[in-house]
Amino acid sequence: MGVVNVTPDSFSDGGRFFDSKAAVAHARRLVDEGADIIDVGGESSRPGALPVSADEELERILPVLEGLKDLQKPISVDTRRPEVMSQALKAGASMINDIDALAAPGALEAVAGSQCAVCLMHKKGEPATMQQDPHYDDVVGEVRLFLKDALQKAGQAGIARDRIVIDPGFGFGKTLEHNLTLLKKLPQLRALGVPILVGWSRKSSLGRITGRGPEERLTASLAMALLSLLGGATILRVHDVKETRDVVAVWKAYNDVA
Repeated sequence: MGVVNVTPDSFSDGGRFFDSKAAVAHARRLVDEGADIIDVGGESSRPGALPVSADEELERILPVLEGLKDLQKPISVDTRRPEVMSQALKAGASMINDIDALAAPGALEAVAGSQCAVCLMHKKGEPATMQQDPHYDDVVGEVRLFLKDALQKAGQAGIARDRIVIDPGFGFGKTLEHNLTLLKKLPQLRALGVPILVGWSRKSSLGRITGRGPEERLTASLAMALLSLLGGATILRVHDVKETRDVVAVWKAYNDVA
């Protein structure tokens, strides 16, 4: 899954693709590099980010979706607002990637009537404050219980299980230790019976480990991609598609040996 941030304040690319034409060109480049899914987002969810209105979010993403109508790859929209979900699906998106796990009033209904794929993510708190001393008694157990409950609610709303993937939400209301513990215990989330999407690319936890800024975290991101695959991840949400495809190729070759 290649990331296209249509925001002026992304932690990873500093708003380089805020212009819709630049975002469309970037998405096409990611597909050329081997992306299977393009994930378009119009609101930054980095730690400390403030929310934007639904209208502003739509103004950012709808021109990009229009510009990608002929793309021969599924397009995911990273949003937590039901009205944005509905408009994005009408505009051709085939997946909703929600950091709030469809918890907003009307979110379940916004996607249940379509056949789109859905990603349910765990986070603790809101982006503006979520990294201010997050606490868990049992991070793996609490994240697993949250995702199990989100899966149940989605099922009750009529969203078939084969449409759903889950995301443990690395970096969303979690310390470095929480993130590493979740990664190490990823097989426990696989037991929920749906594919796992993982997003480690360029995140601040990697900066804490390596001491490097976002643009210098490629090697660490690739290491996390491989560890995620070994833990059972199905979808890797990344900024650096070409390099990550090489990691996947090596992992597959390793697995193919009897």
